[in-house]
Amino acid sequence: MTWTIEERAWDDAAGEALRTAQRVELDARYGSDDHEPGATPSAADIDVFLVAVTASGRAIGCAALRRLDGRCAEVKRMYVEPASRGSGVAAALLRGLEEKARARGWTTLRLETGPAQPDAIRFYEREGYRPIPLYGAYVGSDLSLCYERAL
Repeated sequence: MTWTIEERAWDDAAGEALRTAQRVELDARYGSDDHEPGATPSAADIDVFLVAVTASGRAIGCAALRRLDGRCAEVKRMYVEPASRGSGVAAALLRGLEEKARARGWTTLRLETGPAQPDAIRFYEREGYRPIPLYGAYVGSDLSLCYERAL
């Protein structure tokens, strides 16, 4: 499978469809729709939104960055459709986010995932992200695990 990574607007229709699919999957994993502390990402606070697109134009994955401060950004809405997992799309999206972060002068990426996402935990650890204490809105959450990587 071949794909390209494109930067798109947060309200891109294909991106919205991917984020909806992610939400459905996470709701099923956690047994409710109350599994993400903090503010829901929006066009007003997302600095970068990437979409992985096949040669035929079908969107198969997405990922975003939200700036936390002058040096640090947070990975948000990292998702690859189930049929495309294991193909390298997630790693390509993450590398794309890291490149965009470096270009903006950000030196650290953080993220939050949860205990019902062992596949995500393995992926981030394999990609060089290390566990850190809960930060921001995740402090005190039983459903949050936080990670960080210096760029």
